[in-house]
Amino acid sequence: MTDHPVSGYTVIADADGLREASALLAAGSGPVAVDVERASGFRYSQRAYLIQVFRRGSGFFLFDPPPIGDFTALQAAIGDVEWVLHAASQDLPSLRELDLEPPSIFDTELAARLLGHERVGLGAVVEDTLGITLAKAHSAADWSTRPLPQSWLEYAALDVEHLVDVRDALAAELVEQSKVEIAAQEFEAVRTRQPRPTRDDPWRRLSGLHTVRGRRSLAIARALWIAREEYARQEDVSPGRLVPDRSLIAAVLADPKSRHELSQLKDFTGRASRSQLDRWWAAIESGRTTAELPSERASGGDTLPPPRAWADRNPEADARLKAARIAVEARAEELHMPTENLLTPDLLRRVAWVPPAEATAQQIGEALAELGARRWQIEETSQRIADAFVESLQSPSGPPEGDS
Repeated sequence: MTDHPVSGYTVIADADGLREASALLAAGSGPVAVDVERASGFRYSQRAYLIQVFRRGSGFFLFDPPPIGDFTALQAAIGDVEWVLHAASQDLPSLRELDLEPPSIFDTELAARLLGHERVGLGAVVEDTLGITLAKAHSAADWSTRPLPQSWLEYAALDVEHLVDVRDALAAELVEQSKVEIAAQEFEAVRTRQPRPTRDDPWRRLSGLHTVRGRRSLAIARALWIAREEYARQEDVSPGRLVPDRSLIAAVLADPKSRHELSQLKDFTGRASRSQLDRWWAAIESGRTTAELPSERASGGDTLPPPRAWADRNPEADARLKAARIAVEARAEELHMPTENLLTPDLLRRVAWVPPAEATAQQIGEALAELGARRWQIEETSQRIADAFVESLQSPSGPPEGDS
């Protein structure tokens, strides 16, 4: 098999190596720890550039996804056991690109949150549960680098080497706090969560776009963003590394009269600002001539107004939200977990903005279920929200002003 030994660490980089490692993993026992390293901030894609796997009785293995390609053997070996991940929502999309799909998961970060741990990063959770300190020096590294340095591989191996032990420690805590079922529902929700739909106007995420005035200028900003996205996708480079957002906005605001004037713009920087000048100038001209002008403001869609505006726009909803927030926060404190894990602020805002007709605990629970709340969340909050809504009617001004 074609491997790359680096000071004791071996990166498996071909099909033969994958098959041998998969056979060893299949012969192991218990759950499997899995971690993924990407090149976020460096590459356009969110593909996996290293996959780490550990199982008791088998040891740990480091896989190089791009040259391997087909991970059918690994899926067959571990596709019927629990996978242990830390912050699974970050790694699952990259794993699914390789057709790696867990039948069930244990998310150590999520478990730590539900248990009320103050620190939930991997290093902190390992230290809190096992008393072992991990070096976290390479978490933001460019994992598309080849060959991978030995220190990076050591870091990557340690990410999974202790994860099953951490899982067992947290599982015991879940039993102690009577949160086993809560965790199971949350883990399954993460495992089965569908990707968010693409925004209608993703270009409006440009940092600094609020300084751009006029529909024509917005059209130019949109054209520059699209041109950068297309080139970033083509080169598999993070868009901001080609030309930063601030440079695109600077070009819009400067309103250059010629390609040469654009090239002289000192704020138009980035590794591709000059080498792809024709591309950017063509985008500017396209924005200046298009008949499809964007609106001054993004379409509202199902976005709610910011809570600070509720008192003026919908005072009854404002009173409901303030009363219900206090009730939910109090229950979260009793459960020793962050409020957002008990019920996300967005779900509470939506049910407060447009409550069910009767606003009983049952109807509020049904509304929360339609919005995606888990059964345990509904059981813990629906009655409290209903009571809070009644309280808000008795006191229209709501609780004292606070951070909404």
